[in-house]
Order: sequence, then structure tokens, then C-alpha cells
Amino acid sequence: MTNSNVTVCVRFRPLSHKERKGNDDKVCFKKLDSESFVFKDERDEDVIFSFDKVFYDDSEQSDVYNFLAMPIVTDAFNGINGTIITYGQTGAGKTYSMEGPSILHCNELKTGLVQRVVNGLFDCLRTSENITTWTVKLSMVEIYLEKVRDLLGLSKDNLQIKESKSQGIFISGATEISIMNGSDALERLSEGIANRAVGETQMNLASSRSHCLYILSVQHGSTTDERVRAGKIILVDLAGSEKVEKTGAEGRVLDEAKMINKSLSALGNVINALTTAKPNHVPYRDSKLTRILQDSLGGSSRAALLCCCSPSSSNSPESLSTIRFGTRTKLIKTLHKLIPTEVDSAKKHTPYSRDQDDLPDGTLSKAGSSQSEASDPRLDAGDHDSLRERLLSKLRLSLKEEDIDLLEELFVQEGIIFDPNMMVLDIDSACHDAASRQIASLVQAVEELTETVQELTDENETLRHQLEVAQEIAARAQCAATDWSSGLPFGFVPAAVLRLIGFMPD
Repeated sequence: MTNSNVTVCVRFRPLSHKERKGNDDKVCFKKLDSESFVFKDERDEDVIFSFDKVFYDDSEQSDVYNFLAMPIVTDAFNGINGTIITYGQTGAGKTYSMEGPSILHCNELKTGLVQRVVNGLFDCLRTSENITTWTVKLSMVEIYLEKVRDLLGLSKDNLQIKESKSQGIFISGATEISIMNGSDALERLSEGIANRAVGETQMNLASSRSHCLYILSVQHGSTTDERVRAGKIILVDLAGSEKVEKTGAEGRVLDEAKMINKSLSALGNVINALTTAKPNHVPYRDSKLTRILQDSLGGSSRAALLCCCSPSSSNSPESLSTIRFGTRTKLIKTLHKLIPTEVDSAKKHTPYSRDQDDLPDGTLSKAGSSQSEASDPRLDAGDHDSLRERLLSKLRLSLKEEDIDLLEELFVQEGIIFDPNMMVLDIDSACHDAASRQIASLVQAVEELTETVQELTDENETLRHQLEVAQEIAARAQCAATDWSSGLPFGFVPAAVLRLIGFMPD
């Protein structure tokens, strides 16, 4: 278990043809070395920025992978989760860095991070002498208009984010596809990318309209012990921040831009909270994006951030914002740790084995059918179905449908678990989530009541003042009436008072 800062790198893409035509090859930075550069801020002053690595416009895709991603691939193989994030304005080169010009059809030099990470995982499995059995699984989702959509199963368009002590933050119900080699993975990735939401703006003909997450899970057993190591890599291609006056967004594209900027703003708030000396609250739940990245930014994963920037002086404000985001993120310390999983040798679910010869392309062959995990011996399938229906019926009597979805797999009065395959740790986490939502609701109610009390207090103060004025006027009117009845001339009585008591002398 070790502490480390988030690895942060900056990448400047080459100038586009449009930028060259409009700005005469002017760039907004000056190269110093492989880790530092000079950038002019909004006051036109030179500021030196330093990062773990700076990739200039002549850098290759392999340079980014070797420095930024390869250590995370190695750690994931050894049981430490990792996350790689690309961040920057729209059109800055995030998707190119992640996927290259095409996930399937591009030369080796332009291959992106996703393909290289996949190949790196299989290289680790193929070259390790102690590996006996292994599995690699792929999931792919996008966050579009604050909904988590399954790109490998389009019918799942509103997946839920869950948390457990055993798995951490995970996306419940996301399609997981077992992959046997790199080419198999790329075929599946190509299918998912084709389903991703994209749109045309004035700055990008194929602008990503969603945050895309590629999730690779690897699990393997060795001959040295009875433990199975499991690691996960999440690659996050964020949608770019947008200025409407530059992108020309309108209609649905404008709505997408608002949601993108809102989630990126929530990400910035999380970064600010994590880098505060003593944060009282980190707003992970303000967006789906920050909730999914909770473990990556403040949990037990190793994290790397690639800040993609345009070198054009016309995009200087946006590039400066991206650079400052990276500077802030660099201050975050993560606690990454190895979590080995002990699995009974009779229950290992590892469909790929080295019991047979390797395939010609270097992949491992598929062994026999997998053995299912043992279920709860106290209850058979019929009992579980009966309990499920009973508990759902009871929950619906007192809860809303959305609350039932949130509270699935909870203990009920009988003390029986809703889903027999669910671990007690997951139930504890679900209870914690429900309690957190209830507390948040109560806090909001208290705040609303406080505001109402303040409004009533102010209104009461106003009425009290008006009453005092009215009483004073009534007293003066009474005196005036008394003086008038005694024969005093009306000239000594204020006209305003006489009007109030119904007398108006000529």
C-alpha cells in the first residue's frame, strides 16, 4: 500500500489547417524541456508550468502510452486498479489520443491508448511464466445527458452506479464480454464506438457528445499460491468543454453542451475539494461522472490524467484553463493498494487455461466449461424466487418505485437477503447509500424550513412596525378629537390625522 500523486501530462496537438489559416502559425506556448513550458496567462504574463511529462506536437502515440499508460497496465496485471483520463476542450485531441484515427483501421504509429492497453494486458498474460488460468472482460459505457448507457447492450440506457466494500464503485448491470485476444477486443470496441453519441459543431466535425468509459477487467491465477489476482483499468474519454459562441451549438446540441459543461464543472469542484487542506465534504454525488471516478481520484486506484490542448493562440483561454486543471489535479494523492482475492481452487471461474497449447497468434486457448459458484445451501431457487416476490410486494406498500430500485438487495424484517448472490458487504453499502439519501433529504427540508422561518420573521417584523405606526396615529387622532370637542381650532390638528378620523375641515 503506497501513496502517490496523480500522474499528470500535457499534450499539445499540431495546429489544424483552420488555425494556421486564421492565426499565421502563432502558438500560445514556448517549449522549455520535456517537463516544462512557458504559457502566457490572461494578463499576457509568462508563466512556467511543469508536469510529469509534456508531449509536444511532434510526439508519437507510443510515447504517450509508454510513459502514461504502461505503468498502469503493469499494476492492473499485479492487482492494482488504474484509471486513465483524457481532458480538454472540444477538438483538442482527446479521442485521437484515446482511439487514434480509427479503432480498427490505422497504422501502428497512430494506434491509440485503448488498443495499446488491450495489447499490453495480453502481453503480460502471455509472457508471465506462473500464470495458469485467466480471464479478461470488457465493458463500455457512456454518460449521455446524465444517464449511463451501455454501448455493448443498447437496451440498457439508464444503468445504476453502485458501491460495495468488495468492489468499490461499479456500474451495475453493464454488459461484460469475455475477450480472448487483442483483435477480439478491438472488434467489440468498434461496435461500442459506433453506438456512441457524436455530433457536428463549428470546432469539430465529429465532436463527442458524451463521456465514454472503456473498462477492462483482468483476473488470473498462478502456480505459486491459491490466490487469484484481479485488476481493472478504466479509460475515460471525456467530452470536451465548450463555449457556445465558438461551437455554434443550438437545439439538442446546446442541451448536450450544457450537460457536458455541468458535469465537467462538478469534476472541477471535486478536484478543488480533494486538494483543500481539510475538506469537509467532497461532492462526488453531484454528477454521474464524479461518482464513477470516486475511487480513481480519492480512493485506492492509480490514476493518470492527459490534458489535451490546442497550441493555437485563438484557443489560449481554453488551453490555459485545461492546464490549470491539470496543475490542480497534480496535488491529489491517491492510496493505491493490492487487494488479492482468495478463491477456492474448486470454484475458480477462469475459462482460459494454459493446460493446452497456445494459439498461433499468441493467445491462450479456452479450457473446459466453467463451474458455477456455489449458492446458498439453505435455500433453493424456488425459495429465492418466492422471497424475491414477497419482499418486493412489501417494499411497494411503503416506498416509491425509484426507492425500490435504490434499495434492492436489502435486509427486510425476516432478516433474509433479497438476492442470495449478493454479499453482506454489498447490502451494508446499499443501506449506507439509502441512509445518505434520506439524510440529504432531511437536511434539505431543514434548510427550507429555516428559510421559511426567516421569511416569516421578516414579515412579522414589518407587521409589528406597521402596527406601532397605526397605534401612534390613532393616539394622535384621539387627542385631536378631544381638543376639537373642547373647541380648539382645526388649525392645530394635523391634516393627515383629521383625514384618518374622517374629518376634513374646509
